This record gives sequence, structure tokens and C-alpha cells, in this order.
Amino acid sequence: MDTPKRAGDAPIGVELEAGKNYSWCTCGLSTNQPYCDGSHKGTEFVPQRFSVDESKTYYLCSCKETKNSPFCDGSHK
Repeated sequence: MDTPKRAGDAPIGVELEAGKNYSWCTCGLSTNQPYCDGSHKGTEFVPQRFSVDESKTYYLCSCKETKNSPFCDGSHK
């Protein structure tokens, strides 16, 4: 598998806390989208670790085509 599985066709709105670490699914196989659940094991994919500076609602990519990962940039359209 050299391209991620498309996990959805729209961004996923999530409440993120400032300073907390998150793991965004890059393979598209996680059943806990948009977060990693370890389903990438055995593939070349690894989760993208990230944090945010401000606690608020963010929209994370589910199509896995964003150029601003893990955030949605409208690539799903």
C-alpha cells in the first residue's frame, strides 16, 4: 500500500486542547478517524504527531490528500 485509503469525503470537526499531543491517522485504515489506532502496522505509514496552540474546534482531514496535514485544506472537493 503506497497511497493512503480515503477515510472520508469531508473534514472531521474535533475539539482539541492546547499543548496536548495527538496522533493523526495517515494511512486511512484507523477505525477511530481522524486519530491513529495502530491499523498502519505492517505498512510504510506512521501516524503524524501534532499539537495545537489554542483550544478550539479544528477540522482534520479524512480524505488524506491535504497539503496542510493534519488539517483539512479542501482537497476532498
